[in-house]
Amino acid sequence: MVTAVQNSPLTSDEVLRFVARLQSSDFDVDAAAGIDVISALETAKCACVATQAVMTDAVATAISNERRELGRPKAQWRNGIASQIGLARRESPNRGGTHLGLARALVHEMPHTLARLRAGELNEWRVMILARETACLTVDDRRTIDERLCADPATLAGAGDRTIEGRARALANELDAASQVKRRAKAYAARRTSTRPAPESMGFFTVLTSMEKMVCMWATLRRDADTIINAGGDTRTRDQIMADLVFERVTGASVAQRPPVTVDIVISDSTLFAGGDTSAYMHGYGDIPSDVARQLIRDTLDNETHVALRRLYAHPTSGALTAVESTSRAFPTALGRLIDLRDRTCRTPWCDAPIRHHDHIRPHSAGGRTSAENGAGLCAACNYAKEGEGWTAEALRDKRNARHRYRLISPTGHTYDSSAPPMQVVELYNSRIENVMITGLFDDDAA
Repeated sequence: MVTAVQNSPLTSDEVLRFVARLQSSDFDVDAAAGIDVISALETAKCACVATQAVMTDAVATAISNERRELGRPKAQWRNGIASQIGLARRESPNRGGTHLGLARALVHEMPHTLARLRAGELNEWRVMILARETACLTVDDRRTIDERLCADPATLAGAGDRTIEGRARALANELDAASQVKRRAKAYAARRTSTRPAPESMGFFTVLTSMEKMVCMWATLRRDADTIINAGGDTRTRDQIMADLVFERVTGASVAQRPPVTVDIVISDSTLFAGGDTSAYMHGYGDIPSDVARQLIRDTLDNETHVALRRLYAHPTSGALTAVESTSRAFPTALGRLIDLRDRTCRTPWCDAPIRHHDHIRPHSAGGRTSAENGAGLCAACNYAKEGEGWTAEALRDKRNARHRYRLISPTGHTYDSSAPPMQVVELYNSRIENVMITGLFDDDAA
C-alpha cells in the first residue's frame, strides 16, 4: 500500500537523498522480506517514471510558453527540447524525443494509464505499448481505450506484454479499423537498412521492409542458392551462398571484382609492421584483433588492390590526434575524415548515432576556425538541436596534448562534457576495395 506523505513540490535534493539511502543500505534480510523490498522498489521505479513523464511535459510546456511570450515563431517553440530531455536522462536526443512524446500522450490523452503507472501497476514498457498501439487514433478514441483498459486496475491485472498489446489493438480495430491502415503506412515509411557489429569480427546487415517484400527476397535468395548447390562443385553451405549473394547483388559485383568501397582501418605501425598485438579499429565497425587486421591487409594486397599509406600523428600517451587547419567554412575531405576517425560516433553524450555532420564548436559566424580542435562529429539531429536558440558550446583545453574535449551548454544552463575516445593505435589502413589505401598515424615525437 502506498501512502502519500506530502503535496509540496518535489525537488532534486529530495530525490537524491532517497537515492543515497538506497546506495548505503544493507540487505541482511530473509527471503520473504527481500521479495517485499524488490516489489516495493519496482513500484518506486514505476512511480519515478510517471513523475519523469509529468515533469518532462511541464518542462516542455514551460520552455514553449517562454518562447511564445518572447514572440518567437511557432515552429521554434519546441526546438531542442527533445535533446535537453535526452541529455537529462543520459540518453540520445532520439530517445529524448520518444520520452517527450510518451509524456505528452500520458499527461494530455491517457490519464488513467498514467495513474496505473504512478501506482506501480504498469511499468514503462507496457505503458509504451499502450501509447504505441493507440498512436494512430483520434484523441477521443485514444481516451476511450485508456478508460476501458486502465480506469479499473483489475482490467489489466496480471496481463503480460502480448496480452496488453492484443487488447489495445483489438479495441483500436473496433473503434477505427482505418487506423490499422494508417499504422501500416507509417511503418512502411520507416523502412530502412542498418548495420551492427557481431562477435568474431562479423557484422549484421539488416533490412526493415514490408512483410511481402521480405518474403520475396528470402525466397529468391533460397531459390538461387539451391540452384548453385544442385549444379554441384560448390562447397559452401546454403546460408553461406545466400549471404554471398546478398553482397554481390547489393554492391553490383562479385566478391572477386572488389567494388569500389573505402574501408578505414586504424592500426599502429608496430602492429602492422612488427607483429604487435595492439587491437586495430575499423571505422564503422569498431575494434578488431590485430591478427584480423593484418589478414585483411594481406588479403587486399594479394588481390592486387590499390594500396596507399597516409600518415597522421597522435600523441604517444594521450592518443590525441593533431590536424591541419583550413580557412574554408566547410571541412575539407581529409580534415573531415580525421574528425570521423577521432570521434567515431556522434559526440553528444549518450548519443552513439553515426556521424553525419562536421560541426564548428564555436560557430564560423562567430570567428570559429575550421580545424580539428574546433570541429566535432555530430549526427544530423544533434547538430540541428545545437543550432537552436540558447545552445552554446566551447572547446576545452585542460592540458597539453589531451584528448579532444568540448562542453555543450543547454538553454537551461546545464553543462555536458564530451571527450573523444582514446586513440590507442596509430596507423590508419584505408582499404578501398578495388581502390585501397593505407593511412598511418605516428607519434608527434616521430614527426
